Amino acid sequence: METGTFQSTQNSIDAGETPRVLLRRLIDYAGLFPPASLEMAAAVANYDAYLRSEHSWMLGRFIVPVARLAEFEEAVGRLSPAQDESAWSLSALPGPSPAADLARIREFNDRFAVSHSARRVRLESLEVKISSAEEIERLSKLVPAELETYFEIPWAGGAASGEMHDCIMAVARCGRRAKIRTGGETADKFPAPESVVEFIRLCAASSVPFKATAGLHHPVRSVHRLTYQPDSPSATMHGFLNVFLAAAFLRVGMDLQLAVELMNEQLASAFHFDSDGLLWREHRLGLDDISAARRDFAISFGSCSFTEPVDDLRMLGLL
Repeated sequence: METGTFQSTQNSIDAGETPRVLLRRLIDYAGLFPPASLEMAAAVANYDAYLRSEHSWMLGRFIVPVARLAEFEEAVGRLSPAQDESAWSLSALPGPSPAADLARIREFNDRFAVSHSARRVRLESLEVKISSAEEIERLSKLVPAELETYFEIPWAGGAASGEMHDCIMAVARCGRRAKIRTGGETADKFPAPESVVEFIRLCAASSVPFKATAGLHHPVRSVHRLTYQPDSPSATMHGFLNVFLAAAFLRVGMDLQLAVELMNEQLASAFHFDSDGLLWREHRLGLDDISAARRDFAISFGSCSFTEPVDDLRMLGLL
């Protein structure tokens, strides 16, 4: 994708552990999905390489449709034997038959638990797109409690959407997790900053952990091409630093309008990392608050690229 203009913050000199605390296991790899849309063998090989790279500590789960688990298993089986003990953690997207997909997941985990495959693999979470609070209640009864489940919440209808509120309340009642789609291949797939802030506020108020997906290839809000095609249109994309720092600030009581301003921040130089935390404008976030937000609240985001976020963070001096 086209890379926007970033100002180097030179924070790597004295930022201490703060960037690592913020970025650890932040990026779930979704190379199978648009705009990358890689073949299974290529996506599996990429994940294997990323796990062995110097930035493996930033890598989260491999995202795969349940319908393609057999294809995934075959691709993993063709890899060379692992040279270390790195484990693969998976998150799966079910199809139209949840009960059948849950049976496939159990069989998949059971096979890998006893097999001598090239890698240690465990499918640990499920990501389900829903359209109503009732659907969340119904599906939650089918999914085992030990399988982390993220319900993708519809945001269309505005920042104050009652539907969003009802869905997140249902997620809280069921003890599950929420998911927000933060972009796509067309500009209309990007929710307004106000909608993202409202989603995060509702999650924080209900103690609902969340993840994001799509459109977060770059650290700071900026204009980029929407696909990898040379004639792709461009649009303003949310930055993953904006989203996850807004979440950490909102969790400790930041004013909503300030959080919207943070979501709209386009200057990388406005974010100052140090060994005690982060300063955005005159607003400080402590290292303990960042750590707690990442551990219990703002979990990760899915991206079809791992290298783009890493390259941009390096450009900013955060790696």
